[in-house]
Amino acid sequence: MLTTLFRRAVPVRPGETVPLLLATAYGFCILFAYYLLRPVRDEISAADRGNLQLLWTAVFFVMLLAVPLYSAAVARLPRGVFVPLANRFFAVNLIAFYAALMLLPESARLWIDRVFYVWTSVFALFVVTVFWGLVVDLFRDEQGKRLFGFIAVGSSLGGLVGSASTAALAPHLPVFLLLLLAVPPLEGACWLARALDRRAAHAPETLNREPEQTIGGSAWSGLGPVWRDPALRNIALWILLMTFASTVLYFVQAHLVGESITDRALRRAFLARIDLAVNAVTIVTQAFLTAPILARLGIGLTLALLPGVAALGFLLLGAAPTAITLTALMVVRVLYDSSRHALAKPAREVLFTRVSREQRYKSKAFIDAAIYRGGDLVSGWAYAGFAALGLATGAIALIAAPVAVVWAVLGWRLGRSKPQAQAQERN
Repeated sequence: MLTTLFRRAVPVRPGETVPLLLATAYGFCILFAYYLLRPVRDEISAADRGNLQLLWTAVFFVMLLAVPLYSAAVARLPRGVFVPLANRFFAVNLIAFYAALMLLPESARLWIDRVFYVWTSVFALFVVTVFWGLVVDLFRDEQGKRLFGFIAVGSSLGGLVGSASTAALAPHLPVFLLLLLAVPPLEGACWLARALDRRAAHAPETLNREPEQTIGGSAWSGLGPVWRDPALRNIALWILLMTFASTVLYFVQAHLVGESITDRALRRAFLARIDLAVNAVTIVTQAFLTAPILARLGIGLTLALLPGVAALGFLLLGAAPTAITLTALMVVRVLYDSSRHALAKPAREVLFTRVSREQRYKSKAFIDAAIYRGGDLVSGWAYAGFAALGLATGAIALIAAPVAVVWAVLGWRLGRSKPQAQAQERN
């Protein structure tokens, strides 16, 4: 009975249920760990908001180092090894941060916070990129349109549980313990990734089985296709425009929250409540709307929806009276982030099911990590420049609105393009 109900709710076909649930559970673990840490990171940005552009510069250069190291591992190791290895690397880092917070003097706390902010920004992109890299490698293009929305539900549920946990625990627990709480779900993600890889080996008629040989290539071989292939280049440009919109919204949030709420624990709790609302709306959208929207509108128009939400949101923030700016911020953040997770993310990931395995892991990692954080870097300094000219947060939000319109047009065109290197049929 449960299987019948499940198949009525989700467009799943015979043989897909187990890998679908494994992938969904994997996404849950990753986002649960991240959303335990995200309010901690965002509170640091509110407390150190005058140096945000410097922190984002550091994030970009760390990404430039991390991407080739990850690509080198991808070139030499099978996915059943390098995916768990990446997650365990970050789990060990969390234990090291806990030790630093416990053992180093209080005078070191400011720099520990800054290093943790940079680390979390790298962690947020890498663990999600590794997760979706495995998912798009396992499921085919047609499966992605039907199933990626449901897989994303697991991620949102993880974010919901993680943000709810932080909202409840932040006022009562030291921040050190939140770091340790994120370690077990990362280990769980490692086991689920291995289970998915083994499932592909035993059910090649359902999933894309990994070839016996490793992906090969060099640490840098994923970069060239991003510049040569018009479709991959447009994906990178779409990401850059998304980072501009997201950065403006993030900096506006940091300034509004930092100026309106002085207690750091209350800031963490407020930011966690925003995340909680985002994930609740995202889950409902993913469960009931993502698959029908992708089927009816197609990839291009679905990718154009998020920029449309951004344009309207920036107009609202620019015009909102001072007395309701925090309320307006919460509304815009919930609508923007839920659209990004529930609609734009699955639509974008479907595009990567059409490319080669090397591009799927290496080019995708370069776009999702280095290009993403490069966009953050440029956008962060642009925001700082606008602020230095004396523009208020509302005025900067209004400047971002027409950029979002250009971003929407690019998303529509992106859905109509096809990569030059199509994925080949595999056993």
